[in-house]
Amino acid sequence: MKATNRGDNGNSPEGSLGELARVFLKLGTIAFGGPAAHIAMMQDEVVRRRRWLDHQQFLDLLGATNLIPGPNSTEMAIHIGLVRAGWKGLMVAGSCFILPAMAIVWGLAWLYVRYGTLPEAMWLLYGVKPVIIAIVLQALWALGKTAVKGPLTGFVGTGVVVSFYLGFNEIALLFAAGFIVMGFENIRHRWQPGSLAVLGLSVLGLPHAAAASSHTVVAFPVSLTGITLFFVKIGSVLFGSGYVLLAFLRADLVERWHWLTDQQLLDAIAIGQFTPGPVFTTATFVGYVIGGSPGAVLATVGIFLPAFFFVMASSPLIPRLRRSPWVSGFLDGVNVASLGLMATVTWQLGRSALVDGVTVGLALVAAFLVFAYKTNSAGVVLAGGMIGYAYQLL
Repeated sequence: MKATNRGDNGNSPEGSLGELARVFLKLGTIAFGGPAAHIAMMQDEVVRRRRWLDHQQFLDLLGATNLIPGPNSTEMAIHIGLVRAGWKGLMVAGSCFILPAMAIVWGLAWLYVRYGTLPEAMWLLYGVKPVIIAIVLQALWALGKTAVKGPLTGFVGTGVVVSFYLGFNEIALLFAAGFIVMGFENIRHRWQPGSLAVLGLSVLGLPHAAAASSHTVVAFPVSLTGITLFFVKIGSVLFGSGYVLLAFLRADLVERWHWLTDQQLLDAIAIGQFTPGPVFTTATFVGYVIGGSPGAVLATVGIFLPAFFFVMASSPLIPRLRRSPWVSGFLDGVNVASLGLMATVTWQLGRSALVDGVTVGLALVAAFLVFAYKTNSAGVVLAGGMIGYAYQLL
């Protein structure tokens, strides 16, 4: 990185802070479409229009976000703020990108809790839910073409799907997949014909304690401390796009602790897709439904706070990390495991969303639009909600 980008290029850090705030408040308000769309808009703002970074610097930062846990587009905002104006820029850019989306989702959560049981609101969500399934499937397809790099990662991904259905802990599966791919990719010269079979046994033979942890916890009373710690954990271990969040939310909040129902989880996902800014502001919605306004604040702080620390710690290491075959192998395993978790949860949620001919038809039309025409996901979600509401009126 060029040192001149940290406020020493003729612009004071204070001036840079004002620019950062304006740019990322705007992006946090209008950036629909998920992490890929957010990053494209950031590239347009900071590389093409403002020339804060050149293309190679921007790509270096983008690569770094894939090597650390957390929300990718938010971490890009944080990285850009750090490069532009040091640690103050880090705080300003990240916070300004998160806050507009948080405020919008918070308001919608209030409306949901107050009016969500009304027929009009339920019919609106009736049309949104099947569309969400199509959008997640499109993300799975797009990410899968990159994540499944060959037989090894394909086999590990399949093993994760099977292991998850057998009850293994999703975090244990993520790390196991990362270490397995890292190890095998770096000792390929020692492989024998039966190595892939051994690999399968390794994935499916994780310690039974991990599986037990998925079954022994039946229910927990809601607490603000529990909400905070849960979302700090998610923000600290979650790799990949915001869609991977679905697997973690359902495993703990629905199945283990019974703090949410499947319907509430689908509603939370719909709100996260429908609104601009980071998909991880789904945590704001979930926190409000579980614990009111304090829960909304604590869930949001919990899920985003680790990203600030990870960016600060990893920024000096970016050139070295990008050249490390060990880190690259670990990331390959984590990415394909994330896709496996996404696939299992998409199947489970699909059974809750596709309840009749209308919802199946909406899902098929949405899938055609997002796969064939790359239609903006926010527009598809809005159309699904309007169709659901119109169906109720008819």
